[in-house]
Order: sequence, then structure tokens, then C-alpha cells
Amino acid sequence: MPSSAETARDLPWWKEPTKDQWLAFVAAWLGWMLDSFDFTLFLMIMVPISKAFHVPLPEVAWAVTITLWMRVVGGIANGWLADRIGRKGPLMLSIAWYSVCNFIAGFSPSFWFLFLFRSLLGIGMGAEWGVGASLAMESWPVRSRGFVAGVMQGGWGLGFLLSSAAYGLLYNLIGWRGMLWIGILPAILLLYIFRYVKEPEIWLENRIRQRAEQREVRAPLFSIFKPGLLANTLNACWWAASGMVIYYSLWALFATHLEADLHLSPALVATPMMLGDLAFFLACTGWGWVADRLGRRWALIIPAAIGIPITPLYLLTHNVTLISIGLLLQGFFASGGIASQNASYMTERFPTEVRATASGFCYQFGAGVGGLIAPVIAYFAVAYHIGFAIPMLIAGILGGASFIGAVYLGPETKGKVLVAELEVA
Repeated sequence: MPSSAETARDLPWWKEPTKDQWLAFVAAWLGWMLDSFDFTLFLMIMVPISKAFHVPLPEVAWAVTITLWMRVVGGIANGWLADRIGRKGPLMLSIAWYSVCNFIAGFSPSFWFLFLFRSLLGIGMGAEWGVGASLAMESWPVRSRGFVAGVMQGGWGLGFLLSSAAYGLLYNLIGWRGMLWIGILPAILLLYIFRYVKEPEIWLENRIRQRAEQREVRAPLFSIFKPGLLANTLNACWWAASGMVIYYSLWALFATHLEADLHLSPALVATPMMLGDLAFFLACTGWGWVADRLGRRWALIIPAAIGIPITPLYLLTHNVTLISIGLLLQGFFASGGIASQNASYMTERFPTEVRATASGFCYQFGAGVGGLIAPVIAYFAVAYHIGFAIPMLIAGILGGASFIGAVYLGPETKGKVLVAELEVA
């Protein structure tokens, strides 16, 4: 008589997950996509905000940095909450937080008011990823976890695509304030999560065991720095930081580069951004498929290595067609490719008792490091009158080399079974 594992392997991968598993995944995916939408709206309107408040562009870029630094706060706080009370409630809290902050920012009477609420948005933004990733990955069968992790992370590209489309189609009608006001739309997702999403069985059983054995982990952030997990935590932070350096070197100021250096219209700025974002989604999905076959590490190293020589092809030209083609290619490699396993590779590395906290901290620590990139690039571009392309190119290549080193020295987690057993003393 065939075992349950053999029966599962005979099914198409999409029939193996239960209805509840699909509902949990969709919630995490939509939450991450709309998180991206709210954050990247700001990247499209940095130049008009600079002009509206008569603030130098490097100071506007610092708003991106502080938003990313505040993600660390959100990742830690909401990760602790999710490891203590469950994944569902903290996920809803994070979505409500970043939606409301973006909406309020649209009413800003001064730059510093806007700076404040965009910074606070970072807490909700950081709060979403670790909780959403834990919810989705704990609820999903191991056979196709790498693939769906790619689909989930690819939601960031779709969110960026939506904000690019909104900028190209609506900016001339609603201005930069209207762009921020539409950031309230993700709050609609709260109704879906409240009604349809359940806690992962792994987490529920783990909490029962913690209480029954009186081994509750009350300080998960400290636990991931204990000797048994320290090396893994440090490597995860290095890997995440390197990936964020690449991403924010090549994407955070790319719209600004097209506007400030090449003086392109909103429609021409939006076109290559949308192509790159679409490629990001497709790449995350494709490299997620590779990860379930070759392993997480090779699915990350290969696209990072290919992405390095692609970078100068679209940064060192003024030809919009070449820029679009180059950004499309980069979306497949050192953008979508290197991000495809963020959810699976991060959550598979940590025990259930600390998974949301560890995932949130390491990933958002990386975002905090990546957040330094925008003001540094803006400083060199403006202060030395060299434009944005050269600083972006240098930072992107250095980040790529660091990323490859971090992943090469990290563990392989393909086929890792997530369990409810207590692993943290």
C-alpha cells in the first residue's frame, strides 16, 4: 500500500496543499505585494517632493533610509508578537499600519511631517515580511516550497509594477499627494485575512508543547544569538544585507536617475520600471522552480553572478530602449533571481519557536544596511556632479560579490521539513 508521501508525490504540486494552506499563502503574498506598492510609490515621486518642499534631493533620499531602518523595529517587534500569539493578528496589524501611514503622509503640510509618517510606515512594512513569510512557509508542503516562496517574493515586483503604472497613468492627474493617498487601498486585505486565514498547525502545536513542557521562549531575539544559532544568524544577516545593497543600489534611485540625469517624462520613467518589475516577478517564480531542484544556494548564486556583468549595460547608456532591455534582463537575474528564496531560505534556517522573530530581524537588518545606499549614492551624485549611474554601478557590483560569498558559506536547506518539536532550550 503506498505511503502518504508517495501519494502526495503522485499529485500535481498545486493539488497537494489544502484549501487552508492556499488561503494562508494568498494572504501572505497579497500582503507583501501591497507592502511593495505602498513603499515604492514614494520612489516614483522623490523629485516632485523635493521641488514641492524646496528640500535637496539627498535629504528626500534619507526618508527612504529611515523607512528601511524602521523596518528593523517592525520586524523585531512583530516577529516577537507572532512567535508569542500567532501569525494572523500581527499580519493584519502590519498591513493596517503601513496603509494608514502612507495615507496620512499625503496630507503633509511640511517635509518633516511627511518624513515622520514615511518613517513610521517602515515599522508596518518591516512587520509584514517576517510574519507573512512564516505564515506562508509553515503552511506549505515541502515539495514545492521553493517555488511558492519565489511566487511570494515576486509579489514585490508586482507591487512595484502597480506603483509604476499608477505613477505613469495618474501622477499628472492626482499629483504626489494623490499617489500617497491611494496607499490606503491595501487595508481592504484585512477583511480577507480576518475571515479566511487560520494559524499554521505547526505553530499551534509548537505553542502547546512550549506550555506543556514549561519551555516557553519569551525572548526569541536573544535566543537566535545563542551559540547554537549565532553563526547561522550572522550569516543570514550578511546574506540579507548583501541582497538589499544590490537591490537598493539598482532600484531605489533608478526612477530618480531617469528623471534627474536623463530628464525623462513620467511615462518614459514608468515604462522600463514596469518591464523590470514584471521580469522580477517572473524571475522569482522561475528561480523558485530551480531552487526545488538544484537547491536554495545555487538558485541564488547563479543569477547573482550573471547579474554583475549586466549592470553597466543599462546604467551607462542614455538610450531608453537599451535601458528597458537591460532592466528587463536584470529583473531576471540580480533582482528577481537573488530574491526568489528570501522567504523559504530564511524561514527554513530557524526553529519554529523563533522563526518569525529571526526572519523579521535578519531580513530587516539587511534592509537597514541597504537603506544606507540611497543617501550615499545621492550624495556622490549631487556633490560631485557625476550623476547617479556610476555610484549605482559601483555599489551594485560590490553588493553582488558580497552576496555570492554569503550564500556560498551558508547552509543548504532544500527539503527541510518544518516541525513543531521544541528546538530552542
